[in-house]
Amino acid sequence: MTSPAIVWLRQDLRIADNPALAAAVASKRPLVLVYVLDDETPAKWRLGGASRWWLHHSLEALVRDLNAKGAKLVLRRGRADAVLHELVRETGAEAVFWNRCYEPFAVARDKALKLTLGAQGVAVESFSGALMFEPWEVRTKSGEAFKVFTPFWRACLQVEMRALAAAPKKIKGWDGALASDGLEDWALLPTRPNWATGFEPCWTPGEAGALKALSAFIDQRLSAYAEGRDLMGEDGTSRLSPHLHFGEISPVQVRRSIEAAVLHEPALQRGADKFFAELGWRDFSANLLFHWPTLPEANWRAQFDAFVWRDDDAAFEAWTKGQTGYPVVDAGMRELWATGYMHNRARMIAASFLIKHLLIDWRRGEDWFWDTLVDADLGNNAASWQWVAGSGADASPYFRIFNPVTQGERYDADGAYVRRWVPELAKLSDELIHQPWIASEDVLAKAGVSLGKTYPEPIVDHTVVRARALAAFAALREED
Repeated sequence: MTSPAIVWLRQDLRIADNPALAAAVASKRPLVLVYVLDDETPAKWRLGGASRWWLHHSLEALVRDLNAKGAKLVLRRGRADAVLHELVRETGAEAVFWNRCYEPFAVARDKALKLTLGAQGVAVESFSGALMFEPWEVRTKSGEAFKVFTPFWRACLQVEMRALAAAPKKIKGWDGALASDGLEDWALLPTRPNWATGFEPCWTPGEAGALKALSAFIDQRLSAYAEGRDLMGEDGTSRLSPHLHFGEISPVQVRRSIEAAVLHEPALQRGADKFFAELGWRDFSANLLFHWPTLPEANWRAQFDAFVWRDDDAAFEAWTKGQTGYPVVDAGMRELWATGYMHNRARMIAASFLIKHLLIDWRRGEDWFWDTLVDADLGNNAASWQWVAGSGADASPYFRIFNPVTQGERYDADGAYVRRWVPELAKLSDELIHQPWIASEDVLAKAGVSLGKTYPEPIVDHTVVRARALAAFAALREED
């Protein structure tokens, strides 16, 4: 029996434009395709609950897609390095292929695997499949990693992306017998209670779902994306982020498809440019994580180590449950719990509220998002929370404190977003829905609203806590 090659699938749960899979197929060896659920190597950053829900359904779809190509997917659970070594011993594999990951624990593990497998005579080949550009491909003129997004993205636009990898028509699987876990054995789905009942109407995990989402975005929303992406009550975003994180589609595929659409319809260019920059922020976040591996745990700006955060569990719980008394914040947090997703503008508002209004450590918010977002991505999550806090690279200035009322009035002018997710306020007028506390008792009664009973009073006063935050952050700045 010809010795096989192992294809280790990770954040690349697709067949098309999968460089590692394409190279393995080109090797003419029979293939053993494996996914490893490794809850040990990541330590703290093992998959959160919402991500596990997505992974279950994504793997279901991948199994079907691979079966249609003539291949099987082996599922194993445990330390990935140990599982890979065991598979090599079981199969006599002489080659292992994978696409690179950039989380610090993955980088360390993969480097060690290359050394140990290589010492055994096993050829290891790794590829770029998750980003537009590798973290070492885009550098400043002095050869350093970029710390500011705009020049980073400008430099990216001067670099040619890799070519798309062709999808194999057939995949020759290895004929040997291999034990595989059943996906249901991993218990990735919630049961009691099943808090994910609202996820299924919103999402179709898997490669086919990703391609369908991309097509819908190009056809229906790309033309107005530059403005529409900020309007919380409208369906103006791509909703590709979880598909990209799990690698059901690559950013190179996305960009090439949009570029082709622009060639056919030049009026799409403005929306395309804005969306490409958002893909660039995703690459930038991965770059920061790669070059500063403590980004998820430590302030990127060391001066923030002296900041005294407030321990307020009651306020934090109100934030997580969408009970802060600020409608746009609560709408975002409830959307997150119900769907595993939150509109990007709402994410910024909710994060700013936790950090600036409540003075609660950004890491507590990062942890909550990690567990509840279907698109939880370590680099993007950490970089974005630190951006809002002001402690990160290219960070938001300390004096930028989002006013939840004016943000709601600007980006949810007709109150559609709040009415959907905070239905107890639905009968209030557009003028009052973002600040119900200014309404008269009579108006509130007619709308069926009783502040403190059917909807909470604001847990903080914006004017007061804004002044408190400005003083705290300014003092930190003066000490630097």
